[in-house]
Amino acid sequence: MRTNFGKQTFMYPMPVLIIATYDENGNPDAMNAAWGGIHDTNQIAICIDPSHKTAKNLLKKKAFTVSMADAAHVKECDYVGCVSANNVPDKFAKAGFTATKSEFVDAPVINELPMCLECEMLTYEPITGCMTANIINVNADDSILTDGKIDPAKLRPITYDPVNHTYITLGEVAGKAFVTKTL
Repeated sequence: MRTNFGKQTFMYPMPVLIIATYDENGNPDAMNAAWGGIHDTNQIAICIDPSHKTAKNLLKKKAFTVSMADAAHVKECDYVGCVSANNVPDKFAKAGFTATKSEFVDAPVINELPMCLECEMLTYEPITGCMTANIINVNADDSILTDGKIDPAKLRPITYDPVNHTYITLGEVAGKAFVTKTL
């Protein structure tokens, strides 16, 4: 038996992406965005409502970073999703975040979040809020690497549960990909 829920934005896992930009004065800003993912081989797509300060910053700078929210920073990542920089201009600092300028794009890298995609915007559709961007570089703190690769068990990324409005930690290996040729 199955239960129908009608039209809902229920999808698992729903990534928790922290989008960081610089404003017109060079101040870092960040927002929590769950509606995004890989768009093409070297691209990402994210939906960002045009009313967000981040959207305004994106249109000016055409560059941003995407950090993976992690279990160690749930409170900070949730905060930047609940508070608007339109109303609280220093929300980045109030969240407890610090930044280093990206080596590859004109955007801040959030020091506290250990994995980051550095991106250049390709398109933004203000009616839908849909944006696509090229991934220019991926960086990761050495603390989350095993044998030179990003280790999800060390990163401990979180996913958003849209049904129960909670965050869930990812990282447990369920199996290897491309190993079994038959079921």
